Amino acid sequence: MNISAIGVFDSGIGGLTCVKEINRLMPNEDVIYFGDTARIPYGTRSRETVLRYARQDMAFIKKFDVKIIISACGTVSSVSLNEKNFAGEDCLYTGVVIPAAGAAAAATRNKRIGVIGTQATVKSNAYAKVLKTINQDIKVFGQSCPMFVPLVENGYVERGNKVSTIIAEQYLKQIKNEGVDVLILGCTHYPLLTDIIADFMGNDVTLISSGKEAANTAHAILTKSNLLTSNEKRGTNRYFVSDGVESFSENAALFLGENAEDCTPELINIDEFLAE
Repeated sequence: MNISAIGVFDSGIGGLTCVKEINRLMPNEDVIYFGDTARIPYGTRSRETVLRYARQDMAFIKKFDVKIIISACGTVSSVSLNEKNFAGEDCLYTGVVIPAAGAAAAATRNKRIGVIGTQATVKSNAYAKVLKTINQDIKVFGQSCPMFVPLVENGYVERGNKVSTIIAEQYLKQIKNEGVDVLILGCTHYPLLTDIIADFMGNDVTLISSGKEAANTAHAILTKSNLLTSNEKRGTNRYFVSDGVESFSENAALFLGENAEDCTPELINIDEFLAE
């Protein structure tokens, strides 16, 4: 047993979809969440900048007593795929790419998988690299969807929303035409658009939430390592942001659903934390 917290970071608020799943799978665990809302989006930044930001984010998370760190940011997980000991040898770590790729490979029937994410995620080909190590016959089709994050953060997520529906159709039509039977939602904001994406892609396409799969992987790692807390007391979520306290509080309930209680975050200056 280990009562240390689970650390989660993202470029913004999207990683709360991962936190929601952690709360469901591991209700007794405390969670430390950091959203780098001052520097969002990461998806348009250079690889070097994304890695520097991510190391600063982890340096902040490591201020706390954490037993595992989850990068709920698809961009960070993609560009850091080949970075050895990315979180350091002193802490367990998972991103979203390897867990989501594994789930997608298990779900596909025709070995044609689509990936949507930020420009940096798609450009990195990280999902294709991982999927090819699982099965060389898998074909991967990527599409960046840069407008999805601002749509989600501004609440344009309801099924039938005209703006989001039109944009989703423009982004997804090529991938749909490729005949994929699995679509990886490679950004943790995207599950909020599940209904809109599913309506366009059709019932025969399985959607894989990268944040959900990262939470599943963290649960498996902690279980195998005998690090789950056995406390009966329900765990707590503690939130931190680098900007936009009010907007975080307003939007957090959308991501957390029934798990949303006190979503008021604490404001920090991320520049005080040097990248390791």
